[in-house]
Amino acid sequence: MVHRGEELTLFIDSYAFGGRGIAKIPTEDSHFIVFVDNAFPGQVVKAKIDVTRKHHAEAKLLEVVQRAPSEIVSCFQEISGAPYLYVPEAIQQEVKQASTLTTFSKLSGIKPIEPYFDGYISSPSCFFYRNKMEYSFSSIAHDLATGSEIDDAFALGFKRRGTWWKVENLDQPSGLFDEPWETKLPELRDFLFQTQLPAWHPPKKTGFFRHIIVRKSFQQDQLLVNLVTSSEGLEHFDTDAFRDKVLALHGERIAGIQHTINDDVADRSKMENGSTQLLFGKNYVEESLLGLTFQMRMESFFQTNPKCAERLYDKAIQYLLEDLEDHEEILDLFCGTGTIAQLVAQRHPKARITGVDIVPEAIADAKENARKNKLTSVKFHAADVGKFLKEHPQYAGKIGALVLDPPRAGIAPKTLLKTITLNAKRIV
Repeated sequence: MVHRGEELTLFIDSYAFGGRGIAKIPTEDSHFIVFVDNAFPGQVVKAKIDVTRKHHAEAKLLEVVQRAPSEIVSCFQEISGAPYLYVPEAIQQEVKQASTLTTFSKLSGIKPIEPYFDGYISSPSCFFYRNKMEYSFSSIAHDLATGSEIDDAFALGFKRRGTWWKVENLDQPSGLFDEPWETKLPELRDFLFQTQLPAWHPPKKTGFFRHIIVRKSFQQDQLLVNLVTSSEGLEHFDTDAFRDKVLALHGERIAGIQHTINDDVADRSKMENGSTQLLFGKNYVEESLLGLTFQMRMESFFQTNPKCAERLYDKAIQYLLEDLEDHEEILDLFCGTGTIAQLVAQRHPKARITGVDIVPEAIADAKENARKNKLTSVKFHAADVGKFLKEHPQYAGKIGALVLDPPRAGIAPKTLLKTITLNAKRIV
């Protein structure tokens, strides 16, 4: 019906769980389904076939040819990471809730599924809610005005949808992250361009400027900035001038400025792949969640939308503490900076709580956060969750409640089996 690599113009008919639009191509007796990542019902899109099956295909969105009638275009610049930027929140909620209930019903075989549905938790804010953003440099730019690819460029913004090598300049706020920061980002880009050091060239894996990562504290209204470069031409880069420019643009809002040198050819900004120098201030900011304070370094995991996280955590803790007896054990696996564990300790000080995460920096922050919050009933371990459970068989049969908040890739099957054999009274 279709072939891998083929580009098609499709009308998006409906929505599938996970952010995929559904297009239907008529056949003699029915229709052939194409799932298009990040497309929305009512849109006409150009898509490239990525995977083909007997009765369906999967495609990558290339561009929106025609907006859905429900979309309202705003002054924010649409980026690949926010494909539904122009879809009103109420419509997003309706579509997401329906697709989620349909998926759970199909997977569980439970019909009707609605009696088991607790409710939809909305984010308090639809815009400027993120507390972390990563911007990429590239010497291959995608020109939004003409749709053309420009070589020998100096682009700073986000990867063009469906590509890994070219970047669209962020010329106006995306609506997701701190508005003053993104408003002034083009000026910082021009300053770095004037250094005459090149942006990273992804195919050739050469160049100097690679990423800018910014972490925001809503509590403090401060920013932590990290510039990631290679060492290629480092002797010609004036870190003091960069520091002074950032401070001139944002003043007292800057909590700290870091410079990471990363020569790993993989196009990732992770700081463990290089060495980091503190150019100004501190290497962390602090955030408040439900009355507790949490320290966040650049590499620590922390929920991206803290105000929404408060609502989600509040619901999770409500589930955790139902029928929990005093002094029962609670395990918080993939705990990150220990947010849930500490919130539980705050509300149920007689419980014994253990948090586990594989990232040492996150556990260091968790311990420091617990100390600052004066919580003594919680302890943390830097370890792989699967190995930790194997090395601590004493928890089996003694867990009152278990909370799992895994990374996006999910839980390894063996680790999941180990958590099941713990025979916890309650799993959230």
